[in-house]
Amino acid sequence: MSEPLLELKDIKMYFPIKEKVFKKPVNHVKAVNGVSLTVRQGETLGIVGESGCGKSTLARTIVGLLEPSSGDILFEGKSILGYNKKQMHELRRDIQMVYQDPYTSLNPRMKAGEIIAAPLKAFKMTSNLNERVYELLDLVGLKREDAEKFPHQFSGGQRQRIGIARALALNPKLLILDEPVSALDVSVQAQVINLLEDLQEELGLTYVFIAHDLSVIKHIADKVAVMYLGKVMELSDSDTLYHHSKHPYTNALLSAIPLPDPEKERQRQRIMLKGELPSPANPPTGCIFHTRCPIAQESCKQHIPVLEEKDGSNPNHQVACFYPQETEAIVSSN
Repeated sequence: MSEPLLELKDIKMYFPIKEKVFKKPVNHVKAVNGVSLTVRQGETLGIVGESGCGKSTLARTIVGLLEPSSGDILFEGKSILGYNKKQMHELRRDIQMVYQDPYTSLNPRMKAGEIIAAPLKAFKMTSNLNERVYELLDLVGLKREDAEKFPHQFSGGQRQRIGIARALALNPKLLILDEPVSALDVSVQAQVINLLEDLQEELGLTYVFIAHDLSVIKHIADKVAVMYLGKVMELSDSDTLYHHSKHPYTNALLSAIPLPDPEKERQRQRIMLKGELPSPANPPTGCIFHTRCPIAQESCKQHIPVLEEKDGSNPNHQVACFYPQETEAIVSSN
């Protein structure tokens, strides 16, 4: 097994809520609340959850756009927290990010070739610049002449390909993909995901893939972390999660995925979550999911479950739940 490329150790990201008069913190929004994850070289870690669960905050923390309130981030075995400006600049060679919205992540006043060349110029890698831009365009399935076009002349899927080409310009080791296909049509989503799979195989890339839909990362992720209100609820390899998930929140997310077989879809018993996502400024006591959980008990309101192995058969399958249930309950036997 390869060595860890990225390690997150008990990462917390709290944003202060200040009073209007004296500007003193009166509370905190606990966007990320104690997340520990490991990503190995060549692996894809999928991070999934509803909007507001802390996925994108975690992504921005990994790339250094936010400094965590506590915890540690190790890249290739070295802590990157406390890096000075020069060290963070050098780290950009190895860690790049692809953003969610291809309409706003590209400068509308720059041509596609200029956008892709920008990181190369920032690192003074200007030898054979045009040829490198053309090579990157070809790598993501665009044409050489596309270098002279502006972002508004491309479709959404093509713009995201430009964003991917820009991220690949410096030959990074790790790509943070923050919901890279959520703004695209379903057919285009599949094309972009297939492209990312091909690039990973060809270039030996490592991905952290953020999504709010479990169906999006089903085929690309090697392992999946399911987040809720800043915490990881379930962590497992992809195959186990999709066939033997145990956390009621994961089960609810899986039950929302449409099945291609009409007969199975009719037999299916959907798991409906009650209520709204609680505020991360005032999370529930005990298990943070108990206010919406269909199987919550009184003990769930008082005690916090630990993310841990439950049945002993798979040490890589961890669940933060006192009463884990497998996904067979999702499909009705009637």
